[in-house]
Amino acid sequence: MAGGTETHESLDMNADTLREECGVFGILGHEDASALTALGLHALQHRGQEAAGIVTYDKDQFRSERHLGLVGDHFSDADTIGRLTGKAAIGHVRYSTTGETILRNVQPLFAELDGGGIAICHNGNFTNALTLRQQLIRDGAICQSTSDSEVVLQLVARSRKGKIVERFIEAITQMEGAYSLVALTAKKLIGARDPLGIRPLVLGDLNGAPILASETCALDIIGAKFIREVENGEVIVCSPTGIQSFFPFGKQPARPCIFEYIYFSRPDSIVGGRSVYDVRREMGKQLARETNVEADVIVPVPDSGVPAAIGYSQESGIPFELGIIRNHYVGRTFIEPTQHIRALGVKMKHSANRSQIEGKRVVLVDDSLVRGTTSVKIVQMIRDAGAREVHFRLASPPIKYSDYYGIDTPVREKLLAAKYSLEEMRAYIGADSLAFLTVDGIYRAMGFDGRDNDNPQFTDHCFTGDYPTPLTDLSEDQDLVSLPRLVEVG
Repeated sequence: MAGGTETHESLDMNADTLREECGVFGILGHEDASALTALGLHALQHRGQEAAGIVTYDKDQFRSERHLGLVGDHFSDADTIGRLTGKAAIGHVRYSTTGETILRNVQPLFAELDGGGIAICHNGNFTNALTLRQQLIRDGAICQSTSDSEVVLQLVARSRKGKIVERFIEAITQMEGAYSLVALTAKKLIGARDPLGIRPLVLGDLNGAPILASETCALDIIGAKFIREVENGEVIVCSPTGIQSFFPFGKQPARPCIFEYIYFSRPDSIVGGRSVYDVRREMGKQLARETNVEADVIVPVPDSGVPAAIGYSQESGIPFELGIIRNHYVGRTFIEPTQHIRALGVKMKHSANRSQIEGKRVVLVDDSLVRGTTSVKIVQMIRDAGAREVHFRLASPPIKYSDYYGIDTPVREKLLAAKYSLEEMRAYIGADSLAFLTVDGIYRAMGFDGRDNDNPQFTDHCFTGDYPTPLTDLSEDQDLVSLPRLVEVG
C-alpha cells in the first residue's frame, strides 16, 4: 500500500490526481550516512510528502528518527543529523494523503530479532499482505502498525533459516505484488525488487560506499555514481566485503510500471536506461501524430504536462507557451470555509496567463486524466481567459482500472474513463475536443512497435486491466473495485 497506507475512506477521495508512491534510500560504509540519506530523500520528495524517516546503525545500536511532514522540515538541522550517528543508514519518504496519519506507520520500521535488529522500508504494495497478516495474527503475532510492510518483518522473525539474508529471502518469497525493499542490519544493506520489477530500485556508489535508491536523481544530488538497476527478482546484499546477488524467483521477463515514465519518476531520472524527460517528450510527439488538431498554441498543465506539451509542439509545429502559471507555494492546510472559496481553489494552484490565451485556439496537454474534476476547472479557467477553443490532449491512454501495486488510484467506479465514453468525458470537462494517446502509441514512445499482447513489455493494467500478479486479498465476489485496507482510527 505504497509502503503502508490507511483505508481508502481516510483519504481525500475527491483528489484528481494519482497518489504518489514512496521513495527509499540506503547507504553503507560512509561517515556522513545520515546526512547523505537526508539529501537522497530530499531528491525523492516527489514520491511522498506525508512523512519521512531515517534509521542508522552505529557500532552496536540502531538509531531512528521518524516524522510527519517533509524531509526538509525535520532532517535539515545539525542536531537531528547529529543524533543519527553511524556509517550505515536507510530512509523512506511516504506518499501523500489527507487522512489521519499515525507516526507508528512511518518507515523505516524496526524490529529486534533473534540474532540482531533489522530496519526495513518499502515502496509498493503487497497484494496478499492482508491474507498473510490475518494468518500471522491467528498464529499469535502482535502487529504494531497497520502497514503491509510489517508483514515482511513478521515473516523474517518467524523464519527458521540460519542467516539473516536467508530469512529475508524466505520472507519475500511468500509475498505477492509489487515492491522495492531496502533493509539494514548491523552488518549489511539489503535491497530487493519484485519478480517483475514493477517498482524501481537502482544501485549506486559514492567513493566505495554502495547506495540503493528508488531513482537515479537521488544519486545525482550527492554526487554518487550510477552503477546499474537492481534486476527484477534480485536480492542484492551489500557488506564491507563486497556485493552479492541472489535470484530466488528465477529469471523471468521484466514488466516495470509504465507510470514511472508517465508521471511518478522525476524528469531528470534515468529509468530502465531511458531518460524520463525524453520519454515524456516523445509521448507528446506521438500524441500529436495521433490526435493533432488545428490550433494556435500548445499549453501544458504544469508541471507534469510540460515535457509532453513540448513534444506535441515540436511534432505539430504549433507554438508552445506557458499559458498556465503554477503557484508552487500552496499549502495543503488551506482552510476552505465556503463553497465560493472552494470553487476558487484551483486558482490557488494554477492561474491562466491571459496574454498567451486570449483569442486563441488552445491545446491543453496533460499527462493523465483520473477523475476529471480538476480538468473541468482548468478548461473553464482557460475559457474565462478568452480562449476561442479549448482542446484537451492526454499523453497516456484512458485510466479504466484501479491499481493495487502502490499507486493509490480511486476505486474503479470513480475513474472517469471507467464510467463514460470519450464523448461523455469531453462533455463533462467542457472541452471542444478530447483525445488520449493510444496503448500502442505509448509503447511506440517507449521505442517499441506497439504492445506485445502475448508478453507485455510493461505493467499497464490501469489501461488494459491486465494485472500481472495474483490479487489474493481481493475476494472472489469483488469486481476489482477496491483492495481492502487496514483501518487506521487514531
